[in-house]
Amino acid sequence: MKTITGREAIQDFSRAKREAKLGPVIITERGRPANVLLTHDECQRLLDKPRSMLDRLAMPGSEDIELDLPERRNDPFCDADLA
Repeated sequence: MKTITGREAIQDFSRAKREAKLGPVIITERGRPANVLLTHDECQRLLDKPRSMLDRLAMPGSEDIELDLPERRNDPFCDADLA
C-alpha cells in the first residue's frame, strides 16, 4: 500500500489518483494515517456485501475457493449423520 502525506496529495493529486489505480493510498496528517484514497470500483467492491453463498461464489477470484463436500449417498432411507 502506498503512503503519501496530505501535503503531497494536495500538491500532486493526479499522482495520488494514479497510485490509487494500483491499490489503496494512505494519506497521512502529522505522520499518522488519516484518509484512504480508493478507486470507485474498489470502494464499491468493499461496500457491496454478498447476500448469499451463491453471490460469494460468483465474485471474481472465487474460482480459487475449494469446497470440501460430503460424499453423496444414493440411498434415500439412510440414517442422517448429524454429528
